[in-house]
Amino acid sequence: MSRLIYADNAATTRLDPAAFEAMKPFLVDEYGNTSQPYAFARLPKKALRDARETIASCIGASPEEIFFTSGGTESDNWAIKGSALSNTCKYATVTSAFEHHAVLHPCEALERLGYPVAYMWPSQEGYITAEILKKYITSQTYLTSVMFANNEIGTVQPIKELCDVAHENGSLFHTDAVQAVGHISINVHNLGVDMLSASAHKFNGPKGVGFLYIRNGIEILPYSDGGAQESGLRAGTENIAGIVGMAVALKNNCDALEENVKHVRGLESKLVDMLDNTGIQYTRNGGADRLPGLVSLSFPGIEGEAILHRLDLNGICVSTGSACNSKSTEVSHVLQAIRLEDSYAKGTIRISLGKANTEDEVEAIFNALVKIFRI
Repeated sequence: MSRLIYADNAATTRLDPAAFEAMKPFLVDEYGNTSQPYAFARLPKKALRDARETIASCIGASPEEIFFTSGGTESDNWAIKGSALSNTCKYATVTSAFEHHAVLHPCEALERLGYPVAYMWPSQEGYITAEILKKYITSQTYLTSVMFANNEIGTVQPIKELCDVAHENGSLFHTDAVQAVGHISINVHNLGVDMLSASAHKFNGPKGVGFLYIRNGIEILPYSDGGAQESGLRAGTENIAGIVGMAVALKNNCDALEENVKHVRGLESKLVDMLDNTGIQYTRNGGADRLPGLVSLSFPGIEGEAILHRLDLNGICVSTGSACNSKSTEVSHVLQAIRLEDSYAKGTIRISLGKANTEDEVEAIFNALVKIFRI
C-alpha cells in the first residue's frame, strides 16, 4: 500500500500534539478530583476553570455558559430533550430533515413521548432559509434546532437569520455546530443562539469530550443527576485531561483560523479545478456557502462504496457520506432531503480536507479518481 492520505477530516481529526502534551499531566501526575477541597485538587480545578474560559473566548461566550459533555451526541441530546422536557405543556420542536442523527433520533424520542416535531425540508442547494422556517414555526414552537453546517454536503446555514425568526415566534434556538466550531468564525452572542453543541475530535481535540453552550437565563433540565458538577446540570467527575486537550486544540485552531481556511480553500479549489478539466461526469453537492475543504461529489453509474474501496487500496481515506452511516449502503437521508437524482446519489463520496493535507496529496487523490473512471 502507498502512503496514507487522510481526507476524511469531517469524520474525525488527528489530535493536536500541543493538546496531547497539555493532557499528559492530568492523566498521570495531576489526577486529583476537582470536587475535593484539599491542595492536590487545586491544579485540576484551575485547569477546569481555565479551559472553560478559553473555550468561551473562542466562541464569544461567557465562561459560565459553557458546560462540558462527552461529545456532540450528548450535547445535542441534552439540548433537545432537556429543553422540551422542561416544559410540561409539550410544546413543539422544529428541526430539519437533514440533521445529523444525533439530532434526529432525540427528536424521534420526543415524538414517542407525545411531543410534536416538525421536519423542514431544505432547498436543493442544501439550505434552510428564513422563508422555509417561517412556513413551519408557530407560536407553539418551544425549540428550533438547525445544524450550523451539514456534515455530508458542507452547506453553512444562515444561523443568525434563522435565530431571529425563532425568537420572533417565541422559540428557543439550538444549533448543532459540531462540523463548524474551530473551522469557521463563530460568535454565539452576535448570532443570538440559545444553545450550541460542539465535539472536540472534530477540531483536533481528543475523542469522548465536547461542550454545550447554554445562554445565561435558559431553563433546561439536568442531563444527569448525581453530583453538583457543571453547576448541578451534568453530574459526574469531569474528564480533566480531555477538557484541557479540547481547550488547547480549539484555541490553536481559532488562532490560526484565517490561515487554515485559506490553505484548505486552496486545496479544495485545486481538486475541483482538476476534475473539471478531465471531462469526467460528476456533480458537486451543496450551494456556494460551504465549509472549507468539504467536497461532496456524486458520480453517475458507479457505487460510492466502490469508489471508497478503490481509493482505500491506494491508501486514501474518504467517506461515502456520514461516517455514522458507514454500515448502510442506502442513499443517505441528507442526499434524499436535497432531492439528488438517485443515479448520482448512489455514487457519492465525501472528501474532507484539513489543515494537514498538502497539494501533493490532493494531486494523488485526483490521479486515483481519474484512474478509477478511466479503467
